[in-house]
Amino acid sequence: MGSIKLANNITPKGLVLAINTGSITTKYAVYRDGEIILDRKLEHSVQELSRFADVMDQEDMRTQAILGALEENGIKLEDIDIVMARGGLFTPCITGVYNVNEDMREVLSSSREGNHACNLSALIGDNLANTINDIREKKGIVPRFGKCVAYVADPPMADEMLPECHVGGIPEFPRRTLFHALNTRAIMRRYLRDSGRKAEDTTAIICHMGGGVTISTHRDGRVIDTSHGLGGDGPITPERAGCCPPYPLIDMCFSGKYTKEEIKKKLIGKGGAVAYFGTNDMREIVKKAKEGVPEYVVFMKAFVLNIAKYIVAQGALVNGKVDVIILTGGVAYSQDITDAITEKVKWLAPVKVYPGENELESLAENGYIILAGETKIHTYNKDHIVED
Repeated sequence: MGSIKLANNITPKGLVLAINTGSITTKYAVYRDGEIILDRKLEHSVQELSRFADVMDQEDMRTQAILGALEENGIKLEDIDIVMARGGLFTPCITGVYNVNEDMREVLSSSREGNHACNLSALIGDNLANTINDIREKKGIVPRFGKCVAYVADPPMADEMLPECHVGGIPEFPRRTLFHALNTRAIMRRYLRDSGRKAEDTTAIICHMGGGVTISTHRDGRVIDTSHGLGGDGPITPERAGCCPPYPLIDMCFSGKYTKEEIKKKLIGKGGAVAYFGTNDMREIVKKAKEGVPEYVVFMKAFVLNIAKYIVAQGALVNGKVDVIILTGGVAYSQDITDAITEKVKWLAPVKVYPGENELESLAENGYIILAGETKIHTYNKDHIVED
């Protein structure tokens, strides 16, 4: 990350705070007039997160980390012009930018559409924006861009899937969207810039690998299908079980050994590598596998195979006409993993690797476009999509 470059000769102006709370990380950055001046990534261990009964209980811990870094780096809260947050789990919604309002807060706080750390981003962002406005009022500061507002961009449940991709095995179980929309869309834009291609002429399968893993198909600028990052429709991940056989899961649910919340935790948070080895750090898994520890070797092969299967399955939607397969996310820093996946899927399309996330930069980019008045702001309604 570095300088923000905007289309249409827009010059970035203002101080932007970007917040991205993930399942195992808290990332935040501050940009001044398009230049990054603070960039932090906190990695939360299984032991640290286990202190909290519910992910939503982590709000204060993560907020204090952000406030501490701002103070440490001499960044005054009241100088921040806009807060951009990673979109949480809320529906109904379409792609775009939303201001954080009470409807959104209610849905995120209650985890109505799912329980995940990304729900915290908008809540933390809105709280900080309100604090900024209170400080300004007490100090008599007249802001250059008006009231500080928190926004989200490209929420993970934005739905552009083809109708046939919504159909599940029974009517009660329709397939739904939940993917790393912010990063995959940002990476898609980056790939198009790098390759000189146009969105309307490009079909890409993008695999984001972090604490969760999602695989999505991007065609003509839209995401026409995706695996579900939390709902059991996806591969094994560092901390998620992925797709599970239903009959054993039913037996577990009715065994009397576990509460509903304990079973959910087994699937999300204590599944995947955590269930096998007690760690969500794929670097440790790779290290042990390279040392030849048998159980780690087998898990690594299974991890790679699971992802490769889902990538190839997405190719069926577009009759195998795929221009590029992109591997991204924090786990994509491991060349051992990306090389192994590439070997299994390169027959379908060329593979490009963009390790890490472009999410903070994408959030800041959206923030500057908002400050410039160059984008449409959607107002979230918890009951139906509002096109305004």
